[in-house]
Amino acid sequence: MTITKSEIPKNSLLKTNNMTYDYIDSFQGQFIDKLQNIGTTEIGKLFFSSGPKWIDKLFALRNKLVGVFGLKTSGKITDRQKMLKDYKCEKGEQIGLFKVLDKTDDEIILGEDDKHLNFRVSLFIDKQNENKTDKILIISTTVKFNNWFGRLYFLPVRPFHRLIVPTMLKGIIKNIEQQN
Repeated sequence: MTITKSEIPKNSLLKTNNMTYDYIDSFQGQFIDKLQNIGTTEIGKLFFSSGPKWIDKLFALRNKLVGVFGLKTSGKITDRQKMLKDYKCEKGEQIGLFKVLDKTDDEIILGEDDKHLNFRVSLFIDKQNENKTDKILIISTTVKFNNWFGRLYFLPVRPFHRLIVPTMLKGIIKNIEQQN
């Protein structure tokens, strides 16, 4: 499975809002949807269940460190499977720091606004292929700094982010392939 760096899709909600960002990245990977049953809701659920355990440990460390500064934390997610069972991936729902801000047939926008920065994560399914089973999943992240602390905060986060997103994308695609 190949994960490559890419651009925010031209049809992405992140492009249509005319925002400028301080940080942008996108990664993509291809998957085959044999049953043609993988949509944004399934991708949204897989986003929260496909990461390796070390990512959870990094988030726990992050929460401990930033809570001291009054930043939002994801809280303790004690029963993720139960949360995901009830999760419909609808606008307004939230798991941890990730609130569903918008949703279309092709894309979910997750994110949060905090005093130091605002972030968005787009989970975009590119279905514009002749073969209806071949799809591309593109995960794009944008960050807008609200102050100098946001810039300072993101300095150590940036290298981990560039490692985490491709790892999560691989996990999502692996789970899709196992389901098909």
